[in-house]
Formats: sequence, C-alpha cells, structure tokens
Amino acid sequence: MSSFAAVILMTPDVLRAMTEVPRHLFVPAGMRDLAYHDGPLPIGYDQTISQPYIVALMSQLLAIKKGDRVLEIGTGSGYQAAVLDRMGADVFTIEIVTALGNRARDLLDQLGYDRVRVKIGDGYLGWPEYAPFNGIIVTCAPTRIPEPLKEQLAEGGRMVIPVGESGFQQLFLLTKKNGKIIREKIIDVRFVPMVNERGRLTDDRDD
Repeated sequence: MSSFAAVILMTPDVLRAMTEVPRHLFVPAGMRDLAYHDGPLPIGYDQTISQPYIVALMSQLLAIKKGDRVLEIGTGSGYQAAVLDRMGADVFTIEIVTALGNRARDLLDQLGYDRVRVKIGDGYLGWPEYAPFNGIIVTCAPTRIPEPLKEQLAEGGRMVIPVGESGFQQLFLLTKKNGKIIREKIIDVRFVPMVNERGRLTDDRDD
C-alpha cells in the first residue's frame, strides 16, 4: 500500500473543520463556482489555495489537540489557518506577501476566526516569540528544511512540510523525539516555492 493510500481516511475533527469553513469565501469572487472542486486555485501574486484534499491531509498529519499552538508558514488566502482554528488550535501564521497577509487577516477577523494571529514577514525564520510550537505546517516549499523551524518545534511536536525544487517536491512529516528530528515521506506534491523578503528562493540564503 502506498503512503498516499495509507493516509486517505480523515478523522472526524478534520472532516468537521473542512465542512464548517466556507472555502468559497477564501477564493477570488470569479472562481467561487470552483471552490469545492478538489484542485488548487490561484489567489493572486503567483500564489494558490491548496486543493481541499491536501489541506485535509496536512491538517490530519499534525494530529492537533485542542489548545495546541500551531505555526503556519504561508498564510495565503487564510483558508488553512481557518481550518486549524476550527480544529481547536491557536494559530500563528506568517505571510511574506503584504497584500495577501493583510487581506487574509481582514477576512479571518470578519469571519470570527479569533484564534488566528497573522504576521507579515519571512516565514523561513519562524516566529520565535511564540515558540515552541506543538505543530508547524508549511504551505510553500523550501529546498531544505529551515533550521529555525526545527528549533521552534516542541518536543513531541509535528511539522508537515513540502521540500524540493520548484515543480516537484515531497511532503514530509517530521516529529521531534528526544531532541532529534525523525522524517517520514508522505506523498509527492507540487507547491509554490518558499522565497525570502527579496523574492529569492530559499536556497539563495543557504551556505
């Protein structure tokens, strides 16, 4: 059985959250008739909202408990953060594109997702002021797993992150046990690349 098949069954918490969040409000008005199709959609600024299955899968892999502190890298439309909010997490989400981050913050506030805090900034660096995090979810792909995110993951915590070159990545589940990171490949995926504040790919900042 492939990893893809092994994780297709979703928990009631994930299914309930996906049902409760009005996905059509998080996509451009002209594309709302496609909001519930199982595919990604553009949201402007060369960014996308992930397909519903991937949102559900990544949320499931975090194994969130109510009150967990979760860091999201790549706010985008705010949809993933809203799902995590409905699962009971306290969500700290970072968006590098100012216009997207401000738009997501306004929409999340308007819809009453009051467990979500939005920051405009470089997600590669994480959000050390609120670390450690029980979960970290990354919705853009670096070429390597950022060291700051590993450091900000709590003992026993989980990180779900796509890693690889532009156009082809692998989704990994990372778990921190006894201070060490254990990595498990889940499926092949395609995400937008992670960039820094100068618009450069994350491998430009690596040594």
